Amino acid sequence: MSRNIFITGGMGGIGQACVQKFVQQGDNVVFTFATEKANQAEAEKLAKSIGPTATALAIDMGNPDSIRAALEKSFEVMGSIDTLVNAAAVGSATVNSYATDKDSQDLKMMEINAFGALKISEAFIELNKNSTVVKKLINFSSVGGGFQAFPNFRLSDGMSKAAVSFLTRQLAAENVHSNIDVFAIAPGATNTGMFQASTLNKMSEKAKGEFILNLPKARLIEPEEIADLVIFLAAKASTYLHGAVIDASMGLGSRPGLISEM
Repeated sequence: MSRNIFITGGMGGIGQACVQKFVQQGDNVVFTFATEKANQAEAEKLAKSIGPTATALAIDMGNPDSIRAALEKSFEVMGSIDTLVNAAAVGSATVNSYATDKDSQDLKMMEINAFGALKISEAFIELNKNSTVVKKLINFSSVGGGFQAFPNFRLSDGMSKAAVSFLTRQLAAENVHSNIDVFAIAPGATNTGMFQASTLNKMSEKAKGEFILNLPKARLIEPEEIADLVIFLAAKASTYLHGAVIDASMGLGSRPGLISEM
């Protein structure tokens, strides 16, 4: 039986991998793209390439009205939302495309990563508070901020991810007797455009190779691996993990010195 999935940040590395996997298993998916970053034609082209059950929708994660409107539109398209995957985020480098000065960038980081996560989580829970069917809310934190502190990690980036971890635990506490399961995933060094921009693109090829070899398992995590975890959390069997903020860093959260030593 197909489910209805709403994914923010569906054009990014992890978000797009999630869209593809849900569609491949027969689910209906509405995924969002940032109004400031991508145009409708590009998003619709991606949706068409993924499959007929994928729909692209514009959203401004810093605007509560835009967030609520996107969820309401998704209800019109699919009839309900069984799972919200909140993968929309900006990083220490990708935030540069939203603002040019540091103060504005830090504000945008908090606005999209933390405030946006708060508003969309609240709206999703409000829409499903009386549901008799199990619903899933899956947020994204990060190993940096969510679990560990790393040298030279942008303060607003870490703060925003730490806020998502708190939000997830608090919402889980408030929904222990509801049919809404709440989780967060905290990825480590993942092979996405965001991580490339924030970390790898600054390095020479030699330094990049050394950096990757020093990571746990001597490699980057692939977006599809994180998407597999999302697929599991969206399944009915994941309820026992309600409230978990999952360290999906392949060991970097347990041994953060691997980056600190570089």
